[in-house]
Parts: sequence; structure tokens; C-alpha cells
Amino acid sequence: MSTEVIEVVESSARDEAARREPMRTPDEVAAMLELKRRGRGAKRIAREFGTCPKTVRRYVREGCWTGYSRAGRRAALAGKENWLEERLVRHGGNADVVRQELASELGIRLSLRTVERACTPLRQRLLAEARATMRFETPPRQQLRIDFGERRVLIDGATVRAYLFVATLGFSRRLHVRAFRREAQESWFSGMESTFAAFGGTTEEVLFDNARALVERHDAATREVVFNARLHAFARHWGFRPRACAPYRARTKGKDERGVGYVKRNAIAGRSFPSWAAFEAHLVAWTGEVADVRIHGTTGEPPLERFQRSEAAALRPLGAHSVDRERPFRPIVIT
Repeated sequence: MSTEVIEVVESSARDEAARREPMRTPDEVAAMLELKRRGRGAKRIAREFGTCPKTVRRYVREGCWTGYSRAGRRAALAGKENWLEERLVRHGGNADVVRQELASELGIRLSLRTVERACTPLRQRLLAEARATMRFETPPRQQLRIDFGERRVLIDGATVRAYLFVATLGFSRRLHVRAFRREAQESWFSGMESTFAAFGGTTEEVLFDNARALVERHDAATREVVFNARLHAFARHWGFRPRACAPYRARTKGKDERGVGYVKRNAIAGRSFPSWAAFEAHLVAWTGEVADVRIHGTTGEPPLERFQRSEAAALRPLGAHSVDRERPFRPIVIT
């Protein structure tokens, strides 16, 4: 191979390395420029910063920090910032899913790397907002958070789809867990009633995800919420105020407890049960023997102790609305 060809290949390799290396921060670039001003060579500066001389020379030539030019990406995604942010949040930061939906919904076909670059500033801003958000701690009695999640469970040798209802008291973090065979409106009502019975009272408000069984409409722009009429009646009956999380923004729950995930990983993973009744009994025993007495990562104390000390007496008593003890988990009939 001739010397000229070798030089071309090596130059091409250096160009490719420069394109692939991570973007340098403004502080790093300022340090490079200062070293160059003091007489350091580009190769020596490149070694100190773990980069290539071509990158150093580019910053020296431009005299300041600049981002890489992405004219094609800017043209293809111009005006799509809000769409990208909404989809990035919806899919938990998965840029590949965003790329697929760009193609299927908007007809914009880009490489995964291009979409990842476009999402980088959005990710950084969302992360900064998350870090800047103060943790919202609810006082005793104020809030109960409800989640539903799906899990396949091995019961009597067969895989069964179970729907997990997980209620979490906002102050003490005490859990109440139920398993249902379907996520119907009656399951939500039954789960809430059993929660009130287990905790011996109700909270001022109950916070839900945007479940179709409960929420008729939730406008992401105006935040207007229209609850199901039966939920309104149920809430009036038990004396609480229903609230719904903002669509795709789980942080509006105040504390991202991931209650359903905790139950899946700790109470169910790797276990099998001889019957559905045994599965339900296991959840009750696990709640009392594990979830209630663990040292909670946020509060630093067992949920049951925190509940008994500060929250139990603060809950609104059930009074005349106590759940029928003969049929304790019967959902009320709302007319």
C-alpha cells in the first residue's frame, strides 16, 4: 500500500474518531484554548483530554465551544420539539420507540443515533427538572395513592394473569394489596373499600392514574379532568376527593413509590401457588410480615410504626359507611 493511500486511510480514521467521540463541555474547551494560548501543541492537548488533535484544532480554529452541526436533523425535526418531548416521556426515554413512531405517524425516517442526538437536550432538561423538583411530602390523612398492575402468576401449575391493586398511604407509605382477575371498575371500588377497612379510615383525597374505568377524559394541555359518574358517587359516599395524575407525568404523584413494581419483585417473583385463594392469602401475609415492617428507603422507618404513631388516628373514621364485615370486600351498588 502506498504512503499516500495510508495517509488517506489514517486521515479518514481520525475524522471518524472525531465524529464519534463525545461532545466536549464548554469548560473543557475553554481549558484547551488556554493551553493553546500558553504554547501547548494540539497533540499534547489532545493527549491530556483523551481526545484527538483534530478536535482540538477545530475548537482552536473556532475560538470557542460550539456544538456539532446537525443541519439535516434540525430540518427533519424542526417544530417537533413538543411532540418529541411528549413521546420521550410517554416511553420512558426509549429513543428507539420514538424513532419508530416518527416513521409510522409522521413519515420521518431517521437513524436511531440521529433520534438519540435530538432527544439528548430533552433528556437533560427533564433530568434537570426532576432533580430540581422538591419531594412533595403529604401530611397524615391527606392522600392515598392507587395503582393497578398486571402480572402473570403460576397457580396450580398454570400461568394465570393477575391484576394487582396496590394502595399506598402518602404519609406512612403503608401498603394494601389485592389481586383481581380483571381490572374492571368493580375491582377498583372493591380494592378501595378493602383498603379503607384495612386502614380503619379514609383520606382527604385518592390519587389515581388515568384509568379508563375511572376517568372519562384528561386533557394533557388544560389538565381538565372528567371523572366517571360512578366514581363521583363512590367518592361522595366515602367522603374523599378524587384526583388524577397528569398524563405521562408520573411525578405528579408526589413520590414515585413504584408500589406495583415492589409487590411484583418482592412478593411474587419466583413463587408459585396451589390455588388463587393461597395466592391471596400470601399477599395478606406478605404485607403484614414484610411490607409493613421493612425500613422504608425514604422515611427511614417501618411503615406500620409510622402509621400507628402519626396516621391511624388522623384518618377520617368510616362511621356509618363501614364495610359489611360478613362480606368485607363487596363493592357498593351506586345508583
